[in-house]
Amino acid sequence: MNKRTFQNARVWRLGADVDTDALAPGAYMKHGLEVIGWHCLEAVRTDFASGVHEGDVIVAGANFGIGSSREQAAGVLRHLGLAAVIAPSYSGLYFRNAFNLGLMLLTCPEALKIEEGERVALQFEGDTPCVVRPNGQRLVCAPIPGFLMDMVDAGGLLPLLKKRKQG
Repeated sequence: MNKRTFQNARVWRLGADVDTDALAPGAYMKHGLEVIGWHCLEAVRTDFASGVHEGDVIVAGANFGIGSSREQAAGVLRHLGLAAVIAPSYSGLYFRNAFNLGLMLLTCPEALKIEEGERVALQFEGDTPCVVRPNGQRLVCAPIPGFLMDMVDAGGLLPLLKKRKQG
């Protein structure tokens, strides 16, 4: 699957102010991402960790990723295979951590028009992503600078730098 586009992605709908402790609960931080993944979002969606599939997306309200700067909160979603998170806004630290780890975040003012369980597609027009709903409605997202998409394509900042170093 091209990391810049996805088709037929299942939507997991969350509210606003999803914090990093819900994504990567503190009690499991001594473990790796596999264990953290089993507990991801258990405080807000008990069905998430057992039901999420590669290529799914999260649609959330404003302020996604607030809280601590733990990068496992972004890393666990990438580990679980999410194609993207779609929300009106993100914590600044979470935004940068996500792209550094290769997780695409779509800043979409109309994100909450997307319903739980919908199957959506993502298309790019230049550097501007657009979420396409099943009814054909197109929700335009904020442009994503090329250097951030380069990180998504490479799987994160470190793989990108390694690739560049190798020539």
